[in-house]
Amino acid sequence: MIDLKDRRILIIGGAGFIGHNLALSLKKKGAEVSVLDGLQVNNLLTFASASPELQNRELYLKIINERLDLLRQSNIPLHIQDARDYQALNQILGEIKPQVIVHLAAISHAGKSNKDPYSTFDHSLRTLENALDVARGYKVEHFIFLSSSMVYGNFLTEEVSEDHPLNPIGIYGALKVGGEKMVIAYQQVFNLPYTIIRPSALYGQRCVSRRVGQIFIESAIKGGSLRVDGDGKERLDFTYIDDLVKGIELSIQHPNARNQIFNLTYGSSRSINDLVSIIKQHFPDSPIQYVERDNLMPFRGTLSVKKAHELINYNPQNPIEVGFPKYIEWYKKLDPSGQFMMDIKVSG
Repeated sequence: MIDLKDRRILIIGGAGFIGHNLALSLKKKGAEVSVLDGLQVNNLLTFASASPELQNRELYLKIINERLDLLRQSNIPLHIQDARDYQALNQILGEIKPQVIVHLAAISHAGKSNKDPYSTFDHSLRTLENALDVARGYKVEHFIFLSSSMVYGNFLTEEVSEDHPLNPIGIYGALKVGGEKMVIAYQQVFNLPYTIIRPSALYGQRCVSRRVGQIFIESAIKGGSLRVDGDGKERLDFTYIDDLVKGIELSIQHPNARNQIFNLTYGSSRSINDLVSIIKQHFPDSPIQYVERDNLMPFRGTLSVKKAHELINYNPQNPIEVGFPKYIEWYKKLDPSGQFMMDIKVSG
């Protein structure tokens, strides 16, 4: 086991949902963690420059500013830099001299990727290529790449392990597969050790990515309906952010994680209807609306976490009955007076 204390770790895209939660946790464990983020993709500049009429704009700005405040309060350096700029990225790495890089910079939503493939390529593969090339130049010890369960496409088996065929549907999944191949190639050619992580259906505090659980909770708070794509029987392996963060930390610590690919999910899928039932326990008056399903979304299910358990002792602790009540409670604490939520109910 590698001690996280004083380990120099750079998180590229680290002011985002996954990144800032990971940075805060690593800092508490004594790591010397730094964040690099251009604040452009699904972050401060996106919502600050958006039309005031954008749904929940003020709420998302409040959430993002809370992320940045938490990073500042924890004395985590934030380098505001676009990772597409190779020379600037190279200079910052020369100053930090990280032993570990966690690469998170990407367009984080499949629907947005299909609508804007050029931007998705630019913010996903271009940033990754720069990070890989600079990393091998500085002889970084470990490069961690956050991929996605979307690389599998439609699940062909009830439970999917890491050797399931990669048949992505749409731009997002295709670019994640391309990113994985680039990471592996840099290890083959330049001996840059890697870990590739495939999460699924993430949820948790300070997310603004418009994932299904987030959409349900915000709609319920505003008195709106729970919009279900399809009949609600579709299953997803919902993963609470704290479990993913723990899995990434274990990947940094365990030598067994080098040059491996891991599913880091809860490891048991649940139906959308199951999630709706939990949301309605907290918001019983929320009506359910069933709408046509997006045919560019693959049919998924359970991802096996057996490999991660065996090699790095990964043991997720948050089924949806545990994780979603925590998530809902965080929303309530975000605005104890209720005034802010009242405002978005009127404008949302």
